[in-house]
Amino acid sequence: MGSLSREVQRDRLHRTIWEVANELRGAVDGWDFKSYVLGMLFYRFISENLATFIEKNEGEGFSYADLTDEQAEPIRQMMVDEKGFFILPSQLFVNVRKRAAQDENLNETLEKVFQSIEGSSVGHASEDDLKGLFDDLDVNSTRLGNTVERRNEKLRKLLNAIGELDMGEQHDEGIDMFGDAYEFLMQMYASQAGKSGGEYYTPQEVSELLARLTVIGKDSVQRVYETFMSQRIQTRANYDLAA
Repeated sequence: MGSLSREVQRDRLHRTIWEVANELRGAVDGWDFKSYVLGMLFYRFISENLATFIEKNEGEGFSYADLTDEQAEPIRQMMVDEKGFFILPSQLFVNVRKRAAQDENLNETLEKVFQSIEGSSVGHASEDDLKGLFDDLDVNSTRLGNTVERRNEKLRKLLNAIGELDMGEQHDEGIDMFGDAYEFLMQMYASQAGKSGGEYYTPQEVSELLARLTVIGKDSVQRVYETFMSQRIQTRANYDLAA
């Protein structure tokens, strides 16, 4: 994608975050709000990442989301070995969102999905990486509403807002969706929480500068690591080498 497309992506992401923030304003503290946005973004990302991986191996026209859970079970072990986790078709973001309007127990559904995703790694090398992954996305918090109905109303709006984001293809050279969302949320709320945003993320300008310095005089880069924004730097480095 060109720079204009990346800016359009970024603008849409920021507007979506503002819309969700307005919906949850007064219900969820700003510093905690970021966990709901990032958690739901991540849930959508890993759902689509897994489905895309399976569909590419199965061939054109195959849709993992359309399988029954029983049909998908035989590949559980293979997917955990490959991806570190497994998500049943019924638990995919797209399917949970599709049923959300009629799901009177959406909070319980999401809680079970998150527990299932984390549980899929138990006994495997990825167990420590997934343990507590969704702990900060508290779907039963009274801050979302005093009743289950009100909490589910907020969760539906959050699902729909994240679901309507154009995240592009899994390998597009677009923005680092999660890194950019995190940075924007820090800018929104760090000062309100009495914290310095710089303590929690590396500004993208710094990340891009580091990436450009890394690839000077090199034809290829095997791995780039930076504690808080490794994905952004790796993406930027790969983009510069390909340009």
